Order: sequence, then C-alpha cells, then structure tokens
Amino acid sequence: MKTLILFIAMSFGFAIQSEANSSDLFIVLTSGDAETQMMAMVLATQSLNQDVNIRVLLCSDAGELAIRDSESPQFAPANRSPKQLLSGLLEHGVTVEVCGIFLPNREYSSDDLIDGVGAASPPEVAAYMKQEGVRYFTF
Repeated sequence: MKTLILFIAMSFGFAIQSEANSSDLFIVLTSGDAETQMMAMVLATQSLNQDVNIRVLLCSDAGELAIRDSESPQFAPANRSPKQLLSGLLEHGVTVEVCGIFLPNREYSSDDLIDGVGAASPPEVAAYMKQEGVRYFTF
C-alpha cells in the first residue's frame, strides 16, 4: 500500500512539474525607458536560463530596440544594454516580434529590423495568448 501511495504521489508531483515546465512566458514590452527595457530583457534572459519558453513582443517605443541602427545604453553590473540582451535571446531561438502596427506607422520597413525579428500577426498572437499555460509580463 505504501508503494502505491508513493507511486501516486510521485506521479502527481511529476505531473505538476511537467505542467509548470511547459508554460510559456509572453513578454510585452512597450516602454521606451531604457532601464525598464533592461529589466524586461534581464528577466527574459534569466527565465530562458531556467528552461522557460520565451516570446517577446515589442510595441510602441520599445519597438526601437528591434531597429538595426538603434542604440541603447549599457547598465551595471553586467555593462550590457537591453539591445545586447535582446540579441542574446534571438541567438537562443526566442521569438521576438514588433507589434503589427509598429512598422506601418513609422518610416521603417522589415529591412530595418535586426536579423531574427519579425512583424507580429495579430490573429496569430491572439491565438498564442489564449493557449493554456501562457503567462504574461508587461513592461
């Protein structure tokens, strides 16, 4: 009987762990404030390092991070910038997109985006958002 209870408890524990590990983190960044952008990228990077699936949507002023010729300041203690951390996320296969209205309302095209960044499709993002297990951070 103890073996059966232990098996059930272990199975239940593994099921909870499995569900938690399958959750995605959807980070929507709109702030043009570089320190806020940095914190969003730090948390995204740290979550990725803990095997969380990350997806980033850059809207409004934060979309400028995705523009090839834009710059962002470095922050201590790592002496890295939000744009550098964004590039690191891209190198690890994270989906990074600018919102669907970012490019059409500026003098940029998809050619101005850094490699790996796409333009989000609102219906596709909406379908992603309604999936069970997707958690949100907004900055």
